[in-house]
Amino acid sequence: MAPRSLEGRVALVTGGGTGIGRGIVLSLCEAGASVVLGQRRAELAEQFAASLAAEGYSAIGTTLDVRDREQIRTVIGLAEARFGRLDVLVNNAAITGRPAVQLFLDTTDEHLDLVLDVNLRGVFVCSQEAARMMVARGSGGVIVNISSVGAFAGQEGATVYCATKAGLTGLTQSMALELAPHGIRVLGVAPGDISTEASANIRTDVRQAGASGRYLRQTPLGRQGRAEEIGDVVAFLASDAASFVTGTTVVADGGFLAY
Repeated sequence: MAPRSLEGRVALVTGGGTGIGRGIVLSLCEAGASVVLGQRRAELAEQFAASLAAEGYSAIGTTLDVRDREQIRTVIGLAEARFGRLDVLVNNAAITGRPAVQLFLDTTDEHLDLVLDVNLRGVFVCSQEAARMMVARGSGGVIVNISSVGAFAGQEGATVYCATKAGLTGLTQSMALELAPHGIRVLGVAPGDISTEASANIRTDVRQAGASGRYLRQTPLGRQGRAEEIGDVVAFLASDAASFVTGTTVVADGGFLAY
């Protein structure tokens, strides 16, 4: 990816104040984009945005619950008001890590509703509102959905989580078909085992939830991935260097699914 390949572009990253979202935001900023960070806990997004601004990047943080369509519209309006446009949406916000762990037979309606609402419905609504604005503006755009290797291989103790990530595969493909005539590319990125606060104790968490632990894979590259490594993949896909790429999900997993 060429340096400053997103110069002049404006991006919105949901869940941009924590975990993989922080790596995505940093990569987009380093590529030259202006970035709006949306986070349910607004102070996390605001603090991170302030630290980026202090380093000379163009970033603002704001509150965003992806279950709330009106908040989504407000944040998209903020991007337009502050930066004049929105070119890139990254659907990163998700219930993941320990909060996503619940054995199938023990799954409650509350857990089912929460994970579906955030991980799948939230992506749908954010994408719909952003795409409507992009279509009205008429200059195209890019939507990137952050999926997981859990979309392609079952994970014990994460049935609802895996179902939502598998759902993103179909959503990404179908959105790409309908939005292609408007010049909007839609892609997915499926991270493997990435070092974040949410996933720091995930192997212990699933065992404590009652999982057998027999189905835990190792990463062939011998380490966890870094959040910025996912961010760099997103920045590439959002750039013109990937202008002929749409409707697919890129796996960035250090070989996790290779066996």
